[in-house]
Amino acid sequence: MKKQRPVNLDLTTISMPVTATASILHRVTGVAMFFALIFVIWAWAVSLSSAEGFALVKEVMTSFVAKFIAWGTITMLLYHLLGGIRHLIMDMGHWEELESGKLSAKITIALWIVLAVLAGVWLWF
Repeated sequence: MKKQRPVNLDLTTISMPVTATASILHRVTGVAMFFALIFVIWAWAVSLSSAEGFALVKEVMTSFVAKFIAWGTITMLLYHLLGGIRHLIMDMGHWEELESGKLSAKITIALWIVLAVLAGVWLWF
């Protein structure tokens, strides 16, 4: 039996709940941190190889691109940490109701934005 259901292929019209956004952001930041490790491990390995390597990494880290990558990595780590704490609290049986789950997702995202701005200020100034 074939059912004729409406098909919506325009993803921009779909409104995701804040809880889904928070969960997806947690997964995306986990994957992004995995790829950011390439930059982190390179900087760590070169800086520990010699005094010249340390000077090279120090020089590279003064560029805008390197600071932006470092800020992005710190920002991803901050959200993943906040989202992970939120998920752990939910695993303990709290914030499982719809309203408290929405509120915790909003607080997590808001706190992440504040911390991301503070990390940018700390890194660039």
